[in-house]
Amino acid sequence: MNKKIKACIIGASGYTGAELIRILYNHENVEISALAADRNAGNEMADIYQHLRNKNLPRVVKLNEIDMENIDVVFCCLPHGTTQEVISKLPVHVKVIDLSADFRLYDAGLYEKWYGHPHQAQELQKEVVYGLCEINFEQIKKARVIACPGCYPTSASLPLVPLLEKKAILAEDIIIDAKSGVTGAGRSEKVANLFCEVNEGVKAYGVCNHRHMPEIEQTLSIASGSDVEVSFTPQLIPMSRGILSTIYVKLAKDVTVSDIRKILQNKYKNAPFVDVLPEGQFPSTRDVYSTNSCVIGIANGRTPDRAIIVSVIDNLCKGASGQAVQNMNIMFGLPETAGLEGLPVFP
Repeated sequence: MNKKIKACIIGASGYTGAELIRILYNHENVEISALAADRNAGNEMADIYQHLRNKNLPRVVKLNEIDMENIDVVFCCLPHGTTQEVISKLPVHVKVIDLSADFRLYDAGLYEKWYGHPHQAQELQKEVVYGLCEINFEQIKKARVIACPGCYPTSASLPLVPLLEKKAILAEDIIIDAKSGVTGAGRSEKVANLFCEVNEGVKAYGVCNHRHMPEIEQTLSIASGSDVEVSFTPQLIPMSRGILSTIYVKLAKDVTVSDIRKILQNKYKNAPFVDVLPEGQFPSTRDVYSTNSCVIGIANGRTPDRAIIVSVIDNLCKGASGQAVQNMNIMFGLPETAGLEGLPVFP
């Protein structure tokens, strides 16, 4: 591709916006052409994040100051409940990748139930593709608007979808115990996220009512061909990035743990960002720190009919901005790995 893709980031001052800048800055096919963040309009990105000093980035402006006629793709990193109206007003030539939850749920009634207000762009919702790249690759290629999956749903769905599609596990009694770093809560000022509130402790939150639960169930139900309900408990742990999901499943009749490992290895043998580990090996969040990878380990349960799956991702990268860039690459016919091939940061 000779002509660079002109990208705009709306909500550039948040963690996912900063992560997009980190990835796109060295993407040889992309030019960061516009940055919008209304509360920080008029500032340089270096005024918000010192690590972005001297990077020759556009000044942050208000959204209405951007000429969208010169933009090819918009990454929308606004808070949930704010993006439906914004995206519905964008020109139709612009491809859109929304990192909020505003277009992830197909059912407008379900969206209203979980997010507390009516869906503001139901007509647009009909053309939105759920951007779980390894699962919906063909639909993403033809899409104009992408709903980028949430971080917890990404870590849970990548191992579970192929197993449900193959009927290798039962669709009931799926338990997802997921732990996330603090950046998953965003950059807004919250007492619960202060250092002294988080450090040296682990706490469950959103128990049985986290908004990612219906998103997970929607994806798994499509894969299963029947309604799936999960037990999902997210927990906050004192680190900046990363998600580790421990998933407990029941095996279908005559299916072994070795069988489900082979199903996942076959499904993802050509997927550059999903790695299924050999028997006896299990991943750490350190293995994927600052990358777009998902690493999966599988073990026998306490009884022969059960299995335990461990799935790790970086919540800001594969769980948000990295997957958003992966979606962009697919939409524009670029190699999936473009701009995303960096090694994990270790130690």
